[in-house]
Amino acid sequence: MSKLTSELDGFDRKILDIVAVEGRISVTELARRIGLSKSPTQARLKRLEDSGVIRGYRALFDPIRLRRDHVVFVEVKLTDTREAALAQFNAAVLMIPEVEQCHLIAGQFDYLLKVRTSGMTGYRLVLAEKISLLPYLAHTSTYVAMQAVKEEGFGQSAVTTGDA
Repeated sequence: MSKLTSELDGFDRKILDIVAVEGRISVTELARRIGLSKSPTQARLKRLEDSGVIRGYRALFDPIRLRRDHVVFVEVKLTDTREAALAQFNAAVLMIPEVEQCHLIAGQFDYLLKVRTSGMTGYRLVLAEKISLLPYLAHTSTYVAMQAVKEEGFGQSAVTTGDA
């Protein structure tokens, strides 16, 4: 645990809880909600940002409106798992915009990818023209998500009722 993490107090944790859901909240409103004045709230927020606890702010998009509501999970098995091979795979997968998440896994396969496209045809193209060309790829297994029951990033909560 980093020194800063162990030094987070109740005000810092309230700030994190609020900005995780409302990243565009004004400092004035944030201060009101946590019960401090604006200056100390702003100083705490800056300290959390400067220390890397808050790494950034981002917009959440509606995948249905953007026609990227087809989600698949892809198990990837590599032919080589030495560090150089993993580094090459990692660099290559970062170049595929449809890959929303990529995790190195301890288990029966090496990586788990979350891929978001406009539909099965779009996914088939991504699989054939991008994923299948990744270095050291031995084989893949695809699982199609039928519905997103709960999707959230660290510090945010978004329950969906639509299809995945």
